[in-house]
This record gives sequence, C-alpha cells and structure tokens, in this order.
Amino acid sequence: MSNQDSAHGTGRRTPSEGWKTAVTMLQDAAPISVPEGASAMTIYVEWEPGDPGTPPHRHSGPAFGYVIEGAVRFELEGEPERVVEAGGTFWEPGGDPIHYQDGNALADARTRFVVTMMCAPGKPMLELVDEEELEKRAHLRAPRPTD
Repeated sequence: MSNQDSAHGTGRRTPSEGWKTAVTMLQDAAPISVPEGASAMTIYVEWEPGDPGTPPHRHSGPAFGYVIEGAVRFELEGEPERVVEAGGTFWEPGGDPIHYQDGNALADARTRFVVTMMCAPGKPMLELVDEEELEKRAHLRAPRPTD
C-alpha cells in the first residue's frame, strides 16, 4: 500500500515518521520576557559587502536571528563582539540593552539574515541610541578587540 489512505478513499497521505528527525535545534534562548500585548514581526536583511549595518539601537522586545548567507558582526551591550556565520543564530533580550552592531563582517561578499522580533505595543520596532547615551553607558560595553 502506498503512503495514501486509499483504504478509506480519502486521497490523504498518512503521517510518516520523518517529522521526528526533520527538526534541528538551532537556538534555545532563556529566559525571555515578551512585553504584554506584543506583536511579532519577521524581517529579512541584506547587507552589501562591508556594510556596517544599523547604528547602535535597541528593540522593545526580544529578537531572534538566523544568518542565511555571509557573516554578521554582532555586538550586544555587555557581551564581546562576535561574528555569526551562515547557519548560525543570534538573539537579544530587547528592552534596555544597546545593540551596537549587526553589520556585514565580510568585505567581499553580501550577508543575508532574518530576524523575528517581539514588539511592545505603541513602541517602534527599532530605536536608535544617541551619542550622549552611548557616552553615559560606555562602561557597560565589553572591551573592544584590538587591531
């Protein structure tokens, strides 16, 4: 008998056991705090070679990203800068921490990634941080790599 439910004449496929092995855990983030009444949005980002990305900013809720192609230079307040390559994930809790970098770590290739964000009601998905706040919070930034 095929994988069709022909005995009942419905033409529907019967479940296979493939679903048990089709999933691979990429990221498990905890603890997270989702603002009450939050909405979720998923965005696609494509940076040209060497693009530094979004200026320092913050999100109103947690954000979860997956790098499709290339490499993202990722830096969140209090954590060292790191490079997340294609197939890798990143996340941030949202709220107060500053997201310093999300640019293309490659000078010779494009980088593409997707991010799903939980947005607090009435707040923008992304809020840029001004120079004055960056100076006041400089002590919270992880040491910078030396060239």
